[in-house]
Amino acid sequence: MRPLDPRADHPRTQRTILSGWGSTSPTPATVTSPTSTDELAASLKLADAHSRGLIVRGLGRSYGDPAQNAGGLVVEATAVSGIHNLDLEEGVVTADAGTSLHDLMRWLVPLGWFVPVTPGTRQVTVGGAMASDIHGKNHHRVGSWSDAVRAMTMVTPADGLISVSPESHPDLFWATAGGMGLTGVIVDVTFELTAIQTSYVSVDTDRTPDLDSTLELMESSDDAYDYSVAWVDIMATGRAMGRSILTRGEFAPLEALTSRQRSDPLRFRSGTLATWPSRPTVRLVNPLTMKLFNEAWYRKAPVRQRGHLQTISQFFHPLDMVHDWNRVYGRTGFLQWQCALPLNATDDLRWVIKQLAESGCSSFLNVLKRFGPANPGPLSFPIAGWTLAVDVPAVGVAELGPLLDRLDQRVVEAGGRLYLAKDSRMAPELLPAMYPRLDEWRATRDAADPERVMNSDLARRLNLLG
Repeated sequence: MRPLDPRADHPRTQRTILSGWGSTSPTPATVTSPTSTDELAASLKLADAHSRGLIVRGLGRSYGDPAQNAGGLVVEATAVSGIHNLDLEEGVVTADAGTSLHDLMRWLVPLGWFVPVTPGTRQVTVGGAMASDIHGKNHHRVGSWSDAVRAMTMVTPADGLISVSPESHPDLFWATAGGMGLTGVIVDVTFELTAIQTSYVSVDTDRTPDLDSTLELMESSDDAYDYSVAWVDIMATGRAMGRSILTRGEFAPLEALTSRQRSDPLRFRSGTLATWPSRPTVRLVNPLTMKLFNEAWYRKAPVRQRGHLQTISQFFHPLDMVHDWNRVYGRTGFLQWQCALPLNATDDLRWVIKQLAESGCSSFLNVLKRFGPANPGPLSFPIAGWTLAVDVPAVGVAELGPLLDRLDQRVVEAGGRLYLAKDSRMAPELLPAMYPRLDEWRATRDAADPERVMNSDLARRLNLLG
């Protein structure tokens, strides 16, 4: 591919406005869309024409600005999609960086294999999964995405096209895991899969009356389940503060299915039920509507239910059933605040939830999970302990900024951190405290990219590159 002339009419290059899933900080960039692994690998050459560097973008599901590059170049990798070197005996596959988890499930579930880790959406690319080191409901059992990765092909400004693994290039491998795309261009990833007998999840549900009951139940019995997640009513106060719906499960064996389900036990159903229309002009997400919704959602859940069969979409990705659901927040958008706290920091977790509840935050997407041990990635988010994720409208909460600043400070004091893939507003001075191995990551990153070709709005906002 020839070097990009910003004045030229490149056939797959255009100037456009990009934002994250929260739609809070749109910025203009030049976007190019390679259609092959060769073109993706050669995309670094295009950065020569852009003094503000280059970042690769997948499906745009990061909530903030890590896949934006104001005034620079953004390489949209979604057309570089496919799998090869599929070993059905061992359960190992190599997938191109732009391959979505949706497509992986569509192709692999009927063969008896599932992705090692999935977040709350399957609209994530393989390259983005590595760059954000995504985690799911099974972190307490298997860790995050990079823990299942055996190797990847990537291009760095210093070394060109190289194969990277935890054994061959451990520093670069782990700097890329959670490195927010700033260590180079990921071309493909080789990773382990999870064997399944059916595409149904056997789910146990417990409705808890308060936060203490939720934490106690998760600590005492999460390890008996492959997957665990709690929806928390973040608007409940008083004795009901932190009341939750805890759902835990594992893929069902063949004998647990009905005779009708056994006729096609590995069927993967993934269609959307609806598409959210254009962004509303009135605020649909407000304290009244959300308090009513949360009350109804909590009451409809069974107090205790065992062995209920759900599809992959129902258990893992319920929001994917509504296309463009982020539009419900209107033109001003929303942000997600996600923290990780050590396992013994339950008082700090309780304080955080109390602050959110008493502030009147209008939120119905509130998720609590328990993390297992951290991996060697300097910028990988999970640490052994708890993670709480809360979606909040960007406007409508009095003094939202100061509130979140207070929460950030408490998280730092407790030895926790925020998830860079979700962040859109944290103070850059808190970054070294949240990620104490930041300088180690910077040294590895600079060795791979000494001229700092890789850059993004997130990197500049948080002074990630130093």
